[in-house]
Order: sequence, then C-alpha cells, then structure tokens
Amino acid sequence: MASSVASIPPPREIPTTFSQSLRSWWHTNDKTSAVAEGRLFASILNPPTEALYTASSSRVALSKPRHFLNTFSVQSTTPSPDAPSPVILLPGYGAGIGFFLKNMPTLSHWAGKRGGSLYAVDWLGMGLSARPPFRIKSTRADISGRVAEAEGWFIDSLEEWRVKQKIERFTLVGHSLGGYLSVAYALRYPDRVDRLILLSPAGIPRDPNETTAPERELEGAGKGNVGRSASSVELASHAKVEEVRKEQVSRKPSESRRVRLFKYLWEEGWSPFQVVRNTLFWAPMLVGKYSSRRFSGLTDEETRAMHDYILHITLSKGSGEYCISHLLAPGAHARRPMVDRIAALKMPITFVYGDHDWMDPQGGEDSVENLRKAGNGNARSYIVSDAGHHVYLDNPKAVNSLLVKELDRKRA
Repeated sequence: MASSVASIPPPREIPTTFSQSLRSWWHTNDKTSAVAEGRLFASILNPPTEALYTASSSRVALSKPRHFLNTFSVQSTTPSPDAPSPVILLPGYGAGIGFFLKNMPTLSHWAGKRGGSLYAVDWLGMGLSARPPFRIKSTRADISGRVAEAEGWFIDSLEEWRVKQKIERFTLVGHSLGGYLSVAYALRYPDRVDRLILLSPAGIPRDPNETTAPERELEGAGKGNVGRSASSVELASHAKVEEVRKEQVSRKPSESRRVRLFKYLWEEGWSPFQVVRNTLFWAPMLVGKYSSRRFSGLTDEETRAMHDYILHITLSKGSGEYCISHLLAPGAHARRPMVDRIAALKMPITFVYGDHDWMDPQGGEDSVENLRKAGNGNARSYIVSDAGHHVYLDNPKAVNSLLVKELDRKRA
C-alpha cells in the first residue's frame, strides 16, 4: 500500500538566528524525522493513479531487540517473473536514504516498468535506522580485527534484512562508505549480489600521500549543479583520471592546526556529527550553512526539506558513525583498501565519480584493471561532469541515465 503524505506540513525555514536555531533543535524526534523523510519522497509516496508502482516506508525489525533498518520500498503494480533483481540504494557515511530524492523517481519508474522492485535502506546506526551502541572489541593495533568487526556490524544487519525481505539476490547501489560496505558485503556473500554500482566509493585506492581530504566535503566543496547537465558522462580514461587528481592535489589544504586537530579527533574515534551535536542549540544553524551551500542546486523548498532531514539524522544518537576510524585512516583511505581485495568478485561492477570529486578515481581505474586481469570483463568506471562527491545529487539527470543504462546492461 502506498503511504500518503498529503497531511505533511511544509518544511520550516532554515534557521539564521539563535532563537530560530533553538526552536528547530527542540522539535526533533522520531515522528518529525519520519515527516522530514516523507517530504523528500512525497512525489513517490503519492504517485498518480496510473503510476507503474506503489511505494511505502517501514522499519524492518531485526533479531536483536530494538534493532531495525529504515526502509523505503517501491513495488511494480505489474510484477514480472522475468524482472531484474531488486535494486538496493545504500547511502554514505552519516547520511540517509533521503539524499536519493532526485534519483528515486527515475528508478521507481524503471522498477515499475520492468515489473521489479526498488529499495532504499539506511545502514544500522545511521539515517533513520536504529541507533544501538557501536562497539569494537579488537585493540587499536589489531587493524585486521578492527576492520573485520566494523564491516561485520553493517554487513550482518544487511544480510539479516535480506533474509527478512525474502530476497534471493539483489543489485547494490552504494554511495561513498555505502559503496565500500557494498563491496565488503559482496566479498562475504558473492552469491547474493547480481551487480555492484559504486557512486564515488570510499576506501578503494591505496594512497599514502593523501591527495584528497574529507574536510572539503564538510565545508561544502561541491558544484551543486543539480539538473544542469543531462548527458555529460564519459568512460574514465587514464587522462581524465589524471585531470581529476591534479585538481585534488591543487586543492589539498596545508597541514594547518585545524587539519591536525581533525586528524587527531579522527584517530580518537570522534565524528564530525558528534562535534555538531556538542554545539547543542547552534547545531541547526551549522547544518543550515552546510545544506544551503553544499546543495545549492536544489529548489528552495527542496533545500529547506533537505536541511530539516539532515538536522534530524545529525542530532540523532551517535552510533554507526563511530565505525569511521576503524575502517578508514585520516584522509578517508581504507585501512584495508578494496583495490587489493576486489579482484575476487565475478559480478559486473561499475564505478562512478564526479569530475570535481574528492574521492580518488584512480582507485576505480586500478580496480577495473585488477578485475580484468582476474577474468572479470564486466567492470567499468565513469566520470560525470558538473559533479562533486555527491555525484548522484549534483548531476542527477546524467547519473539517472547512467544508472538505468548500467542496470539494463547485460554481462559481457
């Protein structure tokens, strides 16, 4: 059954004063969080009567008490036995499924037309999923143990979700850390994954020189050209990869006191969301500055709705976000890079980067080469113009077209 959002009030204005920030902070809870997500997916939850699909939002309970994964599902009104495997959208670090607001309409239509299904799922401990305590038993020196435990925390819950949903095989579309964890899941359960599509994935390359820097994204570095280009996608040639990397090097910040503090906090297990929460009543203003600047290509109403949504997931109890220092070193390079592990996979794999991305596209290029050497000729890497790290949101028309193309692509 399709959920209705007709009664959902419009989003509040983005706070610019302390009193507005205080009121915004005070009115955040589970109910208003669901309302904020509903605004972003309003057009999908209330499709026209002739729509090819129905949509709903739910909490899928897991075996542990109070553990659940927030799930948005789209089902074709004319299911087909020949439908492609279900597609699962998985957001990045500290984000949520609401970030896919510009991709869900196109992909919902695709699923409906092909008689299939589409899901967007928040990782355990992030988005609007349950926020249980995140604990690692391995010592700091035991890198392999820390990585295995942290990956398992997310992979185990996704696998349990798959079983609960009675899905035999699926396609994973993961952004940033969601891309990294999608690969980790496929390495553990290769028979459950038909295809991987990795949108600006984290943790792929080996890069001890740290030519990229996550603080650029936190500061709002990004083009924000939502919807301005419809077809600017190209295969990632070596020359194009080098062009992107040269920009990253030119923008690399100096080793300032601020950067050193950022790295220290990272290694100590802090997260940027913890820092924002610790500002208490100023948090809505800080989130507002980020959402307004980073997603400037959205409409005014979409920007307000996105701000409201980001505020809710940021102020929620810290949980899965504390995985970051176990999986990634400062500079967002994996402690166990996927470029060294991915060749074991046999399914089609697609890498997608923005031409102003801070994730290193060299990781995608090297991974494609390693996969081909291992006999997997179904790997490709693309560069999307007018896009940064949130490539799917910065240039949704180009990425949506690419996603449909890759989902329909047959194995070589």
